This record gives sequence, C-alpha cells and structure tokens, in this order.
Amino acid sequence: MEIALRAALIAWLKADLILAAQLNTIVEEAPSRTALPWLAIAASASADWSVKDRNGREVRVALELHCRGDQPDTAGTLVGAIENRITALPSAQPGFQVVTSQFLRARAEQRGSNTRAILIEYRFRLLAD
Repeated sequence: MEIALRAALIAWLKADLILAAQLNTIVEEAPSRTALPWLAIAASASADWSVKDRNGREVRVALELHCRGDQPDTAGTLVGAIENRITALPSAQPGFQVVTSQFLRARAEQRGSNTRAILIEYRFRLLAD
C-alpha cells in the first residue's frame, strides 16, 4: 500500500492547477535536472496497521519542496497550497482507503546560492479494499 499511496499522492498533487502553475515538476524522487521550484517525495516508511478482517498500513511520507528565496516567508503560500491539497486527498483510492491523514511536522532550511528546502511530513493510515 505504501507504493500505491506514493503514486496516488503524486498524481493528486500533479492534478492541482494551482500547484502545476507554480512548480516545475512534482515527482517521486529528486529530479536530476529541473529548475526550481520543484516538489518530490523525499522518503516514506510504513508499519502494520491491520484490523481483524483487513490489512492496513500506517505510512509516513516526507515531501521536500526546493525553491529560491532569501526571505523567511519564501514559499509560504506555496507550502499552504501543498498542505491544502494533501488534506483534500480522496479517501477512496484504487486498492485501498485512506482512513486518516495527519500533518506531523515541517522543517525549512536556507541553503547556499539563495535556495531553500522545505520538508513536509504526513502520516496516512490505510486499509486495503
């Protein structure tokens, strides 16, 4: 279910017109040659979350936004749009159901050459169909 969630999440984020207009790419892993800004899944991990009659997983997904800017509020609006879109992920997905999704933490880091990396982590609890 972890891989299926990753694919569903990327497709859901790519389908958002606001995000598509602001990001050069939304991918599963860091792109090798893409201009900033871009969004990628940095990592994910899963654990058992099964119930008596259904298989389940708790999946943690970390997304990383890379952008340019030297102000502390750089990409604040974009991060808000990403978080809103993740929160709106439909619960019914092919092969599984999203029971809960929860924001866990975020971290922003100023890097060299006037770039920023913003990590956003979520927890999803899934049950197989």
